[in-house]
Amino acid sequence: MSERISVEISNGVADVRLTRADKMNALDDAMFAALIETGERLKTDKGVRAVVLSGDGRAFCAGLDMGNFGKMAESGDDSATKKPAKRRSNLAHRTHGIANRAQYAAWVWREVPVPVIAAVHGVAFGGGFQVCLGADMRYVAPDTKMSVMEIKWGLVPDMAGTQLMRHLAREDIVRELTYTGRIFSGEEALSYGFATRLSDDPRALALETANEIAGRNPDAIRASKRILNSALYVDAAVGLQSESVEQDEIIGSANQIEAIMSTMEKRPGKYTDT
Repeated sequence: MSERISVEISNGVADVRLTRADKMNALDDAMFAALIETGERLKTDKGVRAVVLSGDGRAFCAGLDMGNFGKMAESGDDSATKKPAKRRSNLAHRTHGIANRAQYAAWVWREVPVPVIAAVHGVAFGGGFQVCLGADMRYVAPDTKMSVMEIKWGLVPDMAGTQLMRHLAREDIVRELTYTGRIFSGEEALSYGFATRLSDDPRALALETANEIAGRNPDAIRASKRILNSALYVDAAVGLQSESVEQDEIIGSANQIEAIMSTMEKRPGKYTDT
């Protein structure tokens, strides 16, 4: 993991950085493995209360490594016989719950039980764009270049992008960007709904927000993420029930009482990770 991603945890905030800066953090097999391994590790770390996901160097993530496209071309139609070559993999096979391996590199950030903030700069193309969509929030530099770029290579967005985009932007916007692969700016991303906030230093702002979140009742934060995640896929009746069940568990707990006392006493909360 250290070859592709670094993780530093301080005061409950996990600072996760893609470290393949010489390749603009492009997605090769090792990067896919590192994203999944890191997400899985953070899912079980009770001391983590918020995550910031960013990229070193000039970009957040430039998308799939060009070498992967070369492999696709090599496995394509035989130029002499015009017969289709045998498929190299079965992407329909589920390997990580509801997802396959490539999808899970983006989807795992939804399953991390605490808020994840993607700090995006430079470029976020194709798979890189889909990875940042897996975060709860995206803080984006105004001049960032983003694209649903798969159509450039004759592909569809297949790293959970279709399922993540549809909850953020209007359907016609999602369709236009998917059909054309048009590059758009961070400012446009904000207007579409893909960016949460714009900042000239998105990582600094993300860390500031993450530290603020880490100072709140961790039981309530985790419960809120469970509710908000489930609300994307259930009807109103189930969602309302989910709110009530989670609140029943929180009310009167030690951390909830500490939230009240620290607010009344105007001091930072002293919470227990459970």
